[in-house]
Amino acid sequence: MSAVPATIGSQPPSLLAKLADRFSVDPAKMMGTLKATAFKGEVSNEQLMALLIVADQYGLNPFTKEIYAFPDKGGVVPVVGVDGWARIINQHPAFDGMDYADGPTGKDGLPEWIECAIYRRDRSHPVKVREYMAECKRGTQPWNSHPRRMLRHKSTIQAARMAFGFVGIYDEDEAQRIVGGGMKDITPARQPSAVAAINRQIAPPVVESRAPSFDDVAAMITEAATADALAEIRNIVPSVESDDDREELEGLLAVREAELASK
Repeated sequence: MSAVPATIGSQPPSLLAKLADRFSVDPAKMMGTLKATAFKGEVSNEQLMALLIVADQYGLNPFTKEIYAFPDKGGVVPVVGVDGWARIINQHPAFDGMDYADGPTGKDGLPEWIECAIYRRDRSHPVKVREYMAECKRGTQPWNSHPRRMLRHKSTIQAARMAFGFVGIYDEDEAQRIVGGGMKDITPARQPSAVAAINRQIAPPVVESRAPSFDDVAAMITEAATADALAEIRNIVPSVESDDDREELEGLLAVREAELASK
């Protein structure tokens, strides 16, 4: 069992508190709101945290759908919307513009391919990626109504990955294929380590769900900013395996409740 710092109030701000402060919302309300709006399905606190790690890493706003997620086998598949891709491309310090080129028009009146060229200030040659209509087009409403725009998005995203090394994030087409089993996740091994670690913890290969560890729950208690949040955590404590750990966690809850009451 890991030792718990004597002064809980000395801990650095949690990721949840950091993002709540960034968006000027209450941390407890933020969790409930994001669970209801930023996911395509029911999710756990651990899955929400996995999404928030990615959102924080790339500076994306989950409230405006720059980033959201699909739950998948206990983990998450982070999805970045078109506005989110535009943000992370434009805010990259090496970005120096982009160009597009259309291929020849096919029998359906659509370009056979669209090429995106991204320029970096620190490179002498642009990164060019060409995406083909025959490979990308799907029978969904966005593709049926705006096929050129969708293919342009595809070429932009793939070029951005090649130019800047963006990993661990997907567009919605890719996420649907991953969740539906129609696409194998081939993200390079350098996927953001924190996200990969959380997904390994909340999506183990065995069927049984993992009991929360002492460290997991102790960290949640430390980060709790409201009495309601502590009440939710108290419901998790009985799931911890060790009797001694549960007893110590009850003590930490009492200490944190007293701290919050004194504020």
